[in-house]
Amino acid sequence: NNTLTYAHEATDYVNEAITFADEVPSLVEQAVSNQQVAKKMETKLEEMKKDIEEFNELQWPDMAADLYQQMVEQNNKVLDGIDLYLNNMEDGKLDPAIVENTEMFKSIQEIAGIIDQIKQLGQ
Repeated sequence: NNTLTYAHEATDYVNEAITFADEVPSLVEQAVSNQQVAKKMETKLEEMKKDIEEFNELQWPDMAADLYQQMVEQNNKVLDGIDLYLNNMEDGKLDPAIVENTEMFKSIQEIAGIIDQIKQLGQ
C-alpha cells in the first residue's frame, strides 16, 4: 500500500516537473529582456524548488531505495539548475549567458524515465 501511494505521489511530481520543463525554456528566453516574464519565471523556479525539496522528504518504501537515490540525484541537479537561474537574475532580468544551461532539463528527462520504474513497483 505504501508503495502504491508512493508511486502515485511520484507520478504527480514527475508530471509537475515535465510541465515545468516544457514551460521554462520559453520563459527563460523572454526573461532576458522582459522584467514581468522574469518575475513570473522566478516564481515558477521558486515553486518547483519547493516541490522538489518536499518530494525529497517523502518516506520511500524499502523496495524503492535504489530508485529513491536516483530521483534524489536528479532532483539535486535540477535544484542546482534552479539556483543557477535564480542567482543569475539581476534587476529583474536573467543573464543571457545562462540561457544555454540545459543540464536542469536533461535531469528532468531522467526523472521522467525513473518514474516508469516506480510505476512498475506500484503494480
